[in-house]
Formats: sequence, C-alpha cells, structure tokens
Amino acid sequence: MSAALAQSLAVDFCGLRLASPIVLLSGCVGFGEEYTRVEGFSNRHVGAIVLKGTTREPRLGNPAHRVCETPMGMLNAIGLQNPGADYVVGQILPTLDFTETAFFANVCGSTIEDYVEVTRRFDDSPIDAIELNISCPNIKEGGVQFGNSPDMSARVVEACRRVTKKPLITKLSPNQTDIRENARRCIESGSDALAVINTVMGMAIDVKTRKPVIGNVQGGLSGPAIKPIALLKVMQVAEVARPHNVPIIGQGGICSADDALEFIIAGATTVGVGTSLFYEPHSCKRINDGIAAYLAAHRMESVSELIGSLDAPQRTVQACAC
Repeated sequence: MSAALAQSLAVDFCGLRLASPIVLLSGCVGFGEEYTRVEGFSNRHVGAIVLKGTTREPRLGNPAHRVCETPMGMLNAIGLQNPGADYVVGQILPTLDFTETAFFANVCGSTIEDYVEVTRRFDDSPIDAIELNISCPNIKEGGVQFGNSPDMSARVVEACRRVTKKPLITKLSPNQTDIRENARRCIESGSDALAVINTVMGMAIDVKTRKPVIGNVQGGLSGPAIKPIALLKVMQVAEVARPHNVPIIGQGGICSADDALEFIIAGATTVGVGTSLFYEPHSCKRINDGIAAYLAAHRMESVSELIGSLDAPQRTVQACAC
C-alpha cells in the first residue's frame, strides 16, 4: 500500500491519531499478545486494541461450556475471567509495545465502586483510553443491568469521569428499549466516545440432553448474524452523538471491507473487528486494503470524508413485516 493510501486510513479518535479505523475488540485478542504469535500478524495493521475485560479482583469466569458456534455467529459466556486490575497494570501493560498501536483498557464491575476503582487504577498507567463495559450479557451481576438502564449507565460514567482524564468510551447494549436515550445520557455524563454495540443476548440448546449448551445458560451472540442490528444501532446513536462530536466505534459482525464501510457510512469513526479473527487472523490487512481502495476509487483523501455520509430518507414510521 502506498504512503498516500496509508495516510488516508488514519483517523482522529478522542484526541488520538489512529493509523487505521480498525479496532480489535475486547475479549477477542486477550491482553494484546495472543495474535502476535500468529505468523504474519502485526499490531501495526490496526488503530487500537481493546484489552480483555478487567475487574477489581481476579475472576475465574463462568463454568463450561463457554463458547458455542451458531449459524453465522458465536455465543460466548466467558464470565470476565481475568487476573485483576493490579496484575494487568503492573505485569501486563509493561510488556506491550505502545509504539505499534494504541491500547484501550476495558473496565468491568459489579458495583459503581468497582468501576471507579478499576478506572482509577488504569488512569495511573500508560493506557491510551478506557472503555466502560456496562453491557456484558454473560455475568450474573452488574454488567447488563447497568447497560440497560440509562440512569445507571449515566451514574457509572459520571463516577468514572471524576477519577480519570483519559478518554472514556462507553460500550452500549443492544438489549435495551432506547439506545439513543442511553447514548445521550452517557454523553451528558462525560463519555468521550461510544462503542456500539455489545453482543446480543441469546442461548443454544442441546436437543440430545435437553440442556443449555452454554454453562451460564445465556451468552452474548456475536458475528455476522448481528450485523444488521448493529448497523441500525450505530445509525441511531450517530444521530445523538454527531452534534456533540462524539465518535463511535461501530461493531457487530464486521468481516470484510464492505462491512466496515457500511458502519463508517452509518456514522462510525472506527470499526471493531472481533469474531472474524477466530477464523481469519489476518483479516485486518485485507479490510484495510479494501477501505483504502474504496477511498481511492471515490477520490476521497481520508476516512473522515466518509463518516456519516449515509443518504437515507427521513424515517416517519417503524418498519414492520405486516
């Protein structure tokens, strides 16, 4: 790829200059080191990496099975297994090369106090930004309860805003009545960016045993199956975020350059890649090349010219199949 095309991929995100609009999503790349063991993979192909969800204390996670393949998707219920914030900051972050790409922390908790303490811990670290995971569908406490309530979401963001000057990204749940209202409340409470969307709640049943396949019964559905849902949510949230210049990480089933372009056109500044990495670790370079080729073909000098460029009629009624 030429220097000019590489430059066209760079995006501004919360004061950070990212080399690519691609963000590797939390839970899909461990703590930033998993895919570096894959021959030919390079962190320089991505704009940022979101580290695995981190809690105040270490967590063992959910019982097996934790992952289940579904048609055009994947269910997971890992349960936020992680070594705890102190270990991540003290032992893992020093091993990461921050000159290759940006690294975002992913903060989880069961109480507002948990979110605050983990955020405070990451504030005193070289991490580039902090993502608040208030919408995790596979833990039994906290998580999704915070993400489905605009009031609770706002309280978490407001409390964490007080203890850090780093960019705050709030990860929004699709499993709620009005994602736009939640987005608005999070922005008003101090969120610098929004990640749209987290996984969709689902389950799978083993017909032979008549038991849930996932040990946690329910889990988060990701992959191409949720892409139409995610795309709509990004467009809806963009309507709220755009007037405040709040960028969006659009995510949910992105596997190709066309997928990524759709999310950017709908209003996302960056695009999250996750599930596709499990079967194609080198997909990021292919997606980057496709985005750059599209920009060149349409005589655009940067991704920013494409963000929110959707040409859609004004919506007056809810769509239905009746």
